[in-house]
Amino acid sequence: MSAEGRRWLTYAQENLRAATLCLESDLFNPCLQNAQQAVEKALKALHLASGLPLKKTHSIGELRADLLRAKVDLALSEEAAELLDAIYLPSKYPLGSVLPNFEPDAGMARRCLTIANHVVAVATKRFASE
Repeated sequence: MSAEGRRWLTYAQENLRAATLCLESDLFNPCLQNAQQAVEKALKALHLASGLPLKKTHSIGELRADLLRAKVDLALSEEAAELLDAIYLPSKYPLGSVLPNFEPDAGMARRCLTIANHVVAVATKRFASE
């Protein structure tokens, strides 16, 4: 297990904790940002743990596809990856004119946090077994 992979996982766990705290405070945009970042960093940790090179991308779908090709089963659906990719920019910036229908709420935040909890748990388990 590489120290770099562990650092990525630690950051993913911190983002997950931050997302949870944000949801508890009804801070939906920061919750979504941190949930997306938790998944992205956990997937990058899994890339490293699987012997794949670190990929400089924010695309959950792209990272997921790489891991699936490497036979790493995440139980992360394409739909979940697309959701996290779709919320990446609008949760970070007020792009109302570009994405007028994006209005985060508690339901969306809970859904993304559930996805993030799952992916970080998969990564944590993988690192614990090595």
